[in-house]
Amino acid sequence: MDLFESQRISELESLITRYQKSYYDGEGEISDAEFDALWDELKTLDPANSILHKVGADSGNFAKVQHVMPMGSQEKAANPEQFLAWAEKHKYDAYLVEYKLDGASLELQYENGYLKRAVTRGDGSIGDDITANAKKMGGVNAAIYKDGQLVPFTGGIRGEVIMTHEVHKTHFPDKANCRNAANGLMKRKDGKGSEYLNLIVYDALSTNGVSYFSNEEEKIRWLMDCGFNVVRLVICKSPDRVIAYRAKIMEERKSLDYDIDGLVIKERVINLADASRDRPDHQIAFKFSLEEAVSTLREVEWSISGGTYTPVAIFDEVELNGTKVQRASLANPDTLRKLGVRIGSHVVVVKRGEIIPKIESVVEEKDLVTTEIEFPKVCEVCGTPLVDEGSRLFCPNKECAKRVLHQLLKYQQVVDIRDLGETLITSLFNDKRLKSISDIYSLQVEDLVPYFLNEESMEADKKSLGAQKVYNSIQNHRRMRLATFVGAFDIEGVGETSAEKLIGAGFDTLEKLLTATEEQIAAVYGFAEIMAHIIVEGLAENAEEMRQLVESGTIELETAGGGLLAGKSFCFTGELVTMKRADAEQLVKKNGGTIKSSVTKDLSYLVTNDTTSGSSKNVKAAKLGIPVINEKQFLELI
Repeated sequence: MDLFESQRISELESLITRYQKSYYDGEGEISDAEFDALWDELKTLDPANSILHKVGADSGNFAKVQHVMPMGSQEKAANPEQFLAWAEKHKYDAYLVEYKLDGASLELQYENGYLKRAVTRGDGSIGDDITANAKKMGGVNAAIYKDGQLVPFTGGIRGEVIMTHEVHKTHFPDKANCRNAANGLMKRKDGKGSEYLNLIVYDALSTNGVSYFSNEEEKIRWLMDCGFNVVRLVICKSPDRVIAYRAKIMEERKSLDYDIDGLVIKERVINLADASRDRPDHQIAFKFSLEEAVSTLREVEWSISGGTYTPVAIFDEVELNGTKVQRASLANPDTLRKLGVRIGSHVVVVKRGEIIPKIESVVEEKDLVTTEIEFPKVCEVCGTPLVDEGSRLFCPNKECAKRVLHQLLKYQQVVDIRDLGETLITSLFNDKRLKSISDIYSLQVEDLVPYFLNEESMEADKKSLGAQKVYNSIQNHRRMRLATFVGAFDIEGVGETSAEKLIGAGFDTLEKLLTATEEQIAAVYGFAEIMAHIIVEGLAENAEEMRQLVESGTIELETAGGGLLAGKSFCFTGELVTMKRADAEQLVKKNGGTIKSSVTKDLSYLVTNDTTSGSSKNVKAAKLGIPVINEKQFLELI
């Protein structure tokens, strides 16, 4: 072991001990996911480290009580690969899968059916007696009844104390999260606030020789019949189904009333010997991917797209959803100011599902040395003073070279003039042959020949097939949908999808779009006042050229509403066989349909050649009742 590893192990031991103590004292400093990352790093560097076999310890505010059942820690799988490796060694006929509740563990101890003590997790063997507080909680039964009869149960019942999101939002918004708030309240000496908590149970052990259930599934059913709030249980027949279920729950968990941070997978058989170990081997916590982390902002870069300057945060590397992240968009000047972010700030970085990483908040800390973020003042290309409208920072010069080139490239991409590629457009622009979108349609074969033949070939009067091909491609893209035409002009806030929404709201001609007021556009669902202002401003800036192209007959706009796929929307996922995805999407648009990048409730079809996979899109489509069709079925629609 080298010096660096030895120092890192010592650092991890210190951090884990510190965070365990703060957690058990009711004031956890970091999230479970961040703690798990430290734990996993120590496990990798020093698997035999004694810290990994310690649970923690409660404060000294309460009497100490021995547990009825051991309350050790679980083995963890952070991703499907780790879970499959565990499942390969644990082949069960059925995998019982329960929510891993993100709260505070509690054991209820009963004698002949009556509650005697409620004991916190403590060090896994001995915990704090908080019976008085527990009796105020929802889900803690003073006596056990089934079918109206007292059940003379003697033993322990284990569960998790949770706080709902609504309670946290309404009564304890000053606490970092529901878990920390619940952990702090249940250990208050005066018991104040315990009435806001609830217990959800998932385990039971009879200690007087009486058997009430024969397996884990019957155990949950018995607890439910006895009037306890029980953890949700599903049964999966294979490890692959467990992985698919995890993907489904990762999307659904934001709609739950309380927090969960993974799933617990176990066998149907009750294995007391395994459960008594400090880290049971026959069950595992299949954690959700880390979706947020805290890092330090080091600098802000300004990304230039056309004439718009977007702040991008650069921070110390963190791992989110299995990928390493160092950059996140700060959206615009207003967002940056509202967050109060500065160089040196500790920031919360989030990445939900497939969404691009973003800075969600700043961790307020006293005595932290930070500096202001500098805003660019002038356009780096044309030198024009930038305009800061709050919602955007941009160069107002329509003739700015960077803006013009960006618009030309956007037009080619959206209209899909493939043979007129980025390299050729850039060369024509640099040679001042292309200065506007209109110039694209003025190109003749002879204008293009020098970009395909050398001087010797031109002197020999050779013909250029490449130049002819580009010319033909341009001529073949004079007829298009209104949404495509408007979306191709690189107007901020107006892509094809948003243009389709405006057209669907009644602005179904070019003139109606160009004469729409900010109030009218803001009234359309999905468009707010700020966006409406940007759109009206952008349309006005390009109105003259748009009208000229249409009125001169250079561009022919198709009548809205026609086509075999009119009114239908499609989302493509996975590889296609007979065509590229871009071609399939163009096929949809040419037939009057629309394209969506994700599965939403108003989607008409999800198209994939793997219709039975457990992907997040397939799972969400099934949940929303959206038809999932393959490539052949898609082509049959046309």
